[in-house]
Amino acid sequence: MNDVAHTPRKVINVVGAAIVRNGKVLCARRGEGRSLAGYWEFPGGKIEAHETAREALHREIEEELLCEVEVADEVCTSSYDYDFGTVILTTFVCHLISGTPRLTEHREIRWALPADMPGLDWAPADRDAVRRIATMDLARK
Repeated sequence: MNDVAHTPRKVINVVGAAIVRNGKVLCARRGEGRSLAGYWEFPGGKIEAHETAREALHREIEEELLCEVEVADEVCTSSYDYDFGTVILTTFVCHLISGTPRLTEHREIRWALPADMPGLDWAPADRDAVRRIATMDLARK
């Protein structure tokens, strides 16, 4: 009998930031030598045990992009079964408060119009949020 099917999958809870500035969204491309290298994603990372999703996202953006964001509305939560485990991703719309996003972990970042975002090669876990954000009016109210 095959025991592999009964091994519980590793579950990784992560958050992603759809950072909005002047109607465009920050898209980040994963660097070489990392899992999912070359795919586009919303910057963010793992939620630590002591954090809420919003706290984790605030911390991750400060660490990864060296800037500060306001975490606004939740877009969606999606999950995807990768070979290394199941990623449960909660994506939030965020607004840049201070600083300019800088490359520390990603190979490339670019500001894209929401309607243009589906044309990029997104990591599977991010695709549901991309579809939703592509049709949103992101002008600040």
